[in-house]
Amino acid sequence: MALLELREVSKSFGRLQAVADLSMTVDKGEIHSLIGPNGAGKTTVFNLITGTFPLSAGSIVFNDENISGLEPHQVARKGIIRSFQQTFLFMQSTVLENVLTGFHMQCRAGAFHEFLHTPKARRTEGACRKEALEIIDFMNLGPVRNEVAGNLPHGHQKALGVSIALACHPILLLLDEPVTGMNPTETGEMVERIKRIRERGMTIVIVEHDMKVIMGVSDKITVLNYGSKIAEGLPHEIRQNPQVIEAYLGREEL
Repeated sequence: MALLELREVSKSFGRLQAVADLSMTVDKGEIHSLIGPNGAGKTTVFNLITGTFPLSAGSIVFNDENISGLEPHQVARKGIIRSFQQTFLFMQSTVLENVLTGFHMQCRAGAFHEFLHTPKARRTEGACRKEALEIIDFMNLGPVRNEVAGNLPHGHQKALGVSIALACHPILLLLDEPVTGMNPTETGEMVERIKRIRERGMTIVIVEHDMKVIMGVSDKITVLNYGSKIAEGLPHEIRQNPQVIEAYLGREEL
């Protein structure tokens, strides 16, 4: 059953056609990867889905609702959450404090109650803290929950960014290059985390350049080149597709 549909979506920046007539369906509970060479339009697609960029043409439907034209905060409240990169982490705050920031949309008791620190505000704060600790443990960050984010290794910072996104209660989680810059050990750990997130019933869309990771976690793959879809299918179909091989000419991993 479709959770997200892009219907003939296009985006132009002046004379530059970044995305052209893209139609794509993401089913509930699947891991759907979006791949392509540098400049293929992948990040632009994420920005269109999240409302960061307005559409030039087409429409985006989420949970049977047309969300085209919504502001980013409105899209987030619908349940589409993008993973947080290191640049968005509070480097001088602890892991726990960072994850707690993800609850700001769902766990606010109201400014009046917070100002007076009423019993309602204390109950809400306690519930958020409990869930934050559960997310931290789920992401295998429990041993460093009181560590300052800026002191964490790269892989842990990436995992923290995903943890903050999970605290926003996503229905659809968008992971933007979740293993970029990681060593093999960190990459393997992140792959296992992604699989565990999906096992909890969450739908995931991934943009990533590591083809070994993509082929290992994806249920379905959409391939872009110069803003247009050139292929879509199961991992083994994409690996053998002549157009994909040509677009990635010289990439040994394909």
